[in-house]
Amino acid sequence: MFDSTINLLVFCLAFLSGFTIMSVELLGGRILSPYFGSSIYVWGSIITVFMVSLAIGYLIGGRLSLVRPNLRVYGAFFLVAALVLIPTVLFGDQMMDFVFLAIMDPRYGSLVASALLFLLPTVVLGMIAPYSVRLLVVNTHHSGQVAGLLYFVSTLGSALGTLATSFYLVLYFEVNQILWAMVASLILGGTISILLAKKHHAYNDEYTG
Repeated sequence: MFDSTINLLVFCLAFLSGFTIMSVELLGGRILSPYFGSSIYVWGSIITVFMVSLAIGYLIGGRLSLVRPNLRVYGAFFLVAALVLIPTVLFGDQMMDFVFLAIMDPRYGSLVASALLFLLPTVVLGMIAPYSVRLLVVNTHHSGQVAGLLYFVSTLGSALGTLATSFYLVLYFEVNQILWAMVASLILGGTISILLAKKHHAYNDEYTG
């Protein structure tokens, strides 16, 4: 029972991480546009920062998945992601003012601003995918199938995050309201993962002790 519940949770949280990554990336354009416009330079900067951040996150998450992978650590990824996203909400305007005054060139200004605002949260969110695969893989003979299904779910989350944010959320809510909702969702997901890990540990102690 616990194994199927854990697997379902991992898939749901992978979906959430994909949704959040693309939602935040799209909101990045809204955040930077009052300062640097919405030219191809700005979007090139945002996409570059997100791609590099995800690459780093995949590498770190893959390394961490080799050391006793468990739901507590997995849940901690979501809590840390929420924590490092909070400064973007609280101090985003101040950081943008600082970068805009220091770097007038929209190419490099938008690149530096994107890195300050989104690099850390995206690195942590990128760690989730490879760690999810490791939690789901029981038999190495099925690792490719599991990884494919996991990345399907995560990418589907990214696609829906893109549509939901661009078609609906930005029409009805302020950018910061959407970001706070993302923070709350990450905290909820991380908390559920940690609580389930504790329950699973207590269950194992009861039936093996």
